[in-house]
Amino acid sequence: MLTRVRKWGNSQGLRFAKSVLEEAHIEIGDRVRVSVREGRIIVEPVADVRGRYELKALVSRMPKEYSVEETDWGPPVGKESW
Repeated sequence: MLTRVRKWGNSQGLRFAKSVLEEAHIEIGDRVRVSVREGRIIVEPVADVRGRYELKALVSRMPKEYSVEETDWGPPVGKESW
């Protein structure tokens, strides 16, 4: 894919084709690491792309005896649908 460096305000940027982002497993809004190695710009997805924590890691720390309980928050007070 060929593209050009463009000026956006006081910054410069690149646009990537959707297929390139899909192949790199990067989606709009994901965090990426940008580095320079031997004169080349490298853009890599960050391992925690979806946020600071991974759901599997958080769930694995839950006590084995944990059970889910439903909480009654009372009747609707606005336009909630139940």
